[in-house]
Amino acid sequence: MTIEATPKRSAWSAIAVYGERRALVMLSLGFASGLPNLLIFDTLSAWLRDAGLSLEVIAFFSLATLAYSLKLLWAPLIDRAAVPILTKWLGHRRSWMLVCQILIMLGLWLISGVDPKTRLGLMAAFAVFVGFTSATQDIVIDAWRIEAADTEKQGAMAAAYQWGYRIAMIVAGVVPLAMSDAVGWSLSYALMAGLMVVGVAGVLGAPREASHIMRDIDFAGVGSVPARDGIEWALRLAIVLLGALIFGSGLAGNATVLQSVTATLGHPQVGDAIKAAWEAKPFGVFAQVGGILTGVALIVVAALPIPGLPTRPGRYLSTALGAPFIDFFRRYGQAAGLILALICVYRLSDFVLNIMNPFYIDLGFDKLQIAEVRKVLGVVMSVIGVGLGGFSVARLGLMRSMVIGAFAGPISNLVFAWLAMQGPQLWALSVAIGIDNIASGFAGTCLIAYMSSLTGQGFTATQYAMFSSFYALLGKLVASQSGKVVEGAAKAADTGGAFSGLKALFTGLPPQTFASAMEKSHVSAAALGSGYVVFFVYSALLGVVGIVLVFIVAARTADMPAGGAEPVAEA
Repeated sequence: MTIEATPKRSAWSAIAVYGERRALVMLSLGFASGLPNLLIFDTLSAWLRDAGLSLEVIAFFSLATLAYSLKLLWAPLIDRAAVPILTKWLGHRRSWMLVCQILIMLGLWLISGVDPKTRLGLMAAFAVFVGFTSATQDIVIDAWRIEAADTEKQGAMAAAYQWGYRIAMIVAGVVPLAMSDAVGWSLSYALMAGLMVVGVAGVLGAPREASHIMRDIDFAGVGSVPARDGIEWALRLAIVLLGALIFGSGLAGNATVLQSVTATLGHPQVGDAIKAAWEAKPFGVFAQVGGILTGVALIVVAALPIPGLPTRPGRYLSTALGAPFIDFFRRYGQAAGLILALICVYRLSDFVLNIMNPFYIDLGFDKLQIAEVRKVLGVVMSVIGVGLGGFSVARLGLMRSMVIGAFAGPISNLVFAWLAMQGPQLWALSVAIGIDNIASGFAGTCLIAYMSSLTGQGFTATQYAMFSSFYALLGKLVASQSGKVVEGAAKAADTGGAFSGLKALFTGLPPQTFASAMEKSHVSAAALGSGYVVFFVYSALLGVVGIVLVFIVAARTADMPAGGAEPVAEA
């Protein structure tokens, strides 16, 4: 089976991609994307706590980032609408990016001038504004990245973006905290607003777009009836808003906003019931997925035209929301379902590793050791993995790199099974986390490049938002059972079941290895170690599905052209 044609680039030219103008622009755009995200999602919580607010209020503020889960809904507008005056000057994507960055700067500056002790509601409104604008910026940055470079350069573009994003997260997580005691939170946030100029510089330095296809909506044969259309717009948008609220809350796994809305409408018991169902362990995640599907169904209903009665609102919504999906399935035909399945399972072996901190603690490491290795070595190895992914896509081609990434995830999970048998050895922890972060960085970059290659002309923003919104959904479901797999295998090992033979692997280890097993899981230390080994083997086997699918998809799509996003020409 031929995965791809011969390599398109030499090793040196694959490295040289990182020095190109577009990649350097992506570094600054990644910084502009990561900065507001962390400032409203994480750092703001420290300010609120410093101001004496309760943890419940702080948790509610985290929902300012709900817009990141909902960006699929207004991505069609970004694809179709031009910015007056700026579009002619900068081009379609750059004009939108510049507007978003100016608004983010304004929003952060407004936040800096609010005292949360006395004007909490106003600060919340500004945080939501920054979240919405930042999510919109992400839509445009992704679209520009895809349209700015050929497929073989998408790995390097994605890597540069992730590097910039990580730098911004370090800056946004450290600088405001360090400055808060010396100059106060307000001035530190004002400084963060000023740092968005890095993104502005990237936009102004980016190559001008060669062209952008604006997909017009055909209203032929559909008359305008202002009064009726106004009422219909109000009803349809209300249903879309409700669907979006349920959908986004389901993706976020947080029913706080739904609880507040139902309480405001006089039915608090409804929100309480939803919140209880979503937080139930371990099957609450299935209720969350039910919420996601309910939200999608409501949005679809709102977008469907009225049978036998063509109207302008119905035509607009059905075309704007439906055309990108129709285009994708039309271009890829029977392979479309397999492609979406590959996107959903490609990182599955990574997504189920949601119990790693408990594993490290059970193994006998203290929290400081875990933090040092994960936050220092882990970040460095992740940056290396991201860079290797970009190099591989440029050097070996997209599908060959996807195959390597598909194998990397499961293999790195088996390293954790080896770690479980080493006991609390710091060198072994460093090896395992290093390998895992390189593998996940590599595979993540390859997947971003692959999803980018699937978008079609005129639908770049919408289709990429669709892929990025759903690719982790299956992982969320499977990850909910990770703890049950460990404890179920441990109990089987302790009672002479299928995995009892694995206990011999844990003889002679230091006494602190899984020392709290009996207290926490009511099994012996060796049995808990066996349970973890079984889990990591199970997580690696999940990755086999992605390996099989990547070969099948490669064979089915070998002769199909890429999505066809127009590249950007130099100014």
